[in-house]
Amino acid sequence: MPTHIDRTSLTWKVTPDLLGVVDASGIFTDTNPAWFRTLGLLPAEIESRQFFDFLHPEDMSRTEAAFERLKHGEPVLQFENRYRHKDGSYRWLSWNAVPEGDRFICNARDVTQAKKNAAHLANREQEAHFREQFIAVLGHDLRNPLSAVGAALRLLENEPQSAKALEILALGRQSVTRMSALINDILDFARSRLGNGIEIARSREAPLLPVLQQTVEEIRLANPDTPLQEDYSFADPLDCDPGRIAQLVSNLLANAVTHGTPGKPVQVSARDEGGDFVLSVANEGTPIPPETVALLFEPFTRAETRESQNGLGLGLFIAQQIAKGHGGLLSVQSDERLTVFSLRMPRQG
Repeated sequence: MPTHIDRTSLTWKVTPDLLGVVDASGIFTDTNPAWFRTLGLLPAEIESRQFFDFLHPEDMSRTEAAFERLKHGEPVLQFENRYRHKDGSYRWLSWNAVPEGDRFICNARDVTQAKKNAAHLANREQEAHFREQFIAVLGHDLRNPLSAVGAALRLLENEPQSAKALEILALGRQSVTRMSALINDILDFARSRLGNGIEIARSREAPLLPVLQQTVEEIRLANPDTPLQEDYSFADPLDCDPGRIAQLVSNLLANAVTHGTPGKPVQVSARDEGGDFVLSVANEGTPIPPETVALLFEPFTRAETRESQNGLGLGLFIAQQIAKGHGGLLSVQSDERLTVFSLRMPRQG
């Protein structure tokens, strides 16, 4: 920029960069219209004042050091500090300044949004790091000692014990199993909400029917007083993650047994319907209130909902995420006769 400042030039008038001339005492002698667009300041509010008057207090010392370098003939490039807007807020500016005789020609660009973007990115990276640490702690640091406790309890059960001791050991194993299930639920929740969603490993070859039958049998053995009825009429294998579908069914069955009318049957059905696979779990019992239905698939929802009081309220949320991971949806219908949870998903992923 030449020593003579042409205030009438098109560049001076329309450039988005702040242009200015500062004398040896740090006083602005010339400024362009971009100052008003960026900082809300008119020339009369800037010129004849030192640039220190506009600085953020935390930027004073290093800006003064940069100005000293400039006065000794050294250009200052991409130097960032904060200038006060007329409304009292601060904007980040990136400066380039060069000495020219006894004056200093400078231009600045507003980088406030770039600063915010960088800070947001840094926060996201930090969150990702914390997420990985959290999942690692759950997946390894907690599960490993829990597995060791479970193994120790099984070993003790194989040793001669009194009837009372065996009862206590059985309760301990049940607690370990429940704790392991809670950890799995939290891991799935963390991956879903903090990561890239629940992991779905689809297979076009692994049969689903025996997995469903085994899942039902496990619930049947744990709940001998509740009749479980099965009705399957779908083409197998299905393009899905059989393990995840089993997890979904196990959760729905456990809820149906817990909240259904004692002694009344729970019905499990799976069928093909057009190009969709539809799986349903139905039970008799008190209908779910409409205001509760709206919360069923939200995380950490339990109390008066279908979730067991022993859980975290993540089961139905995770089941819904499994459904969505298969391109499907989990829904519920509840009336005085039946409560039915249904998974509908396309047969082809």
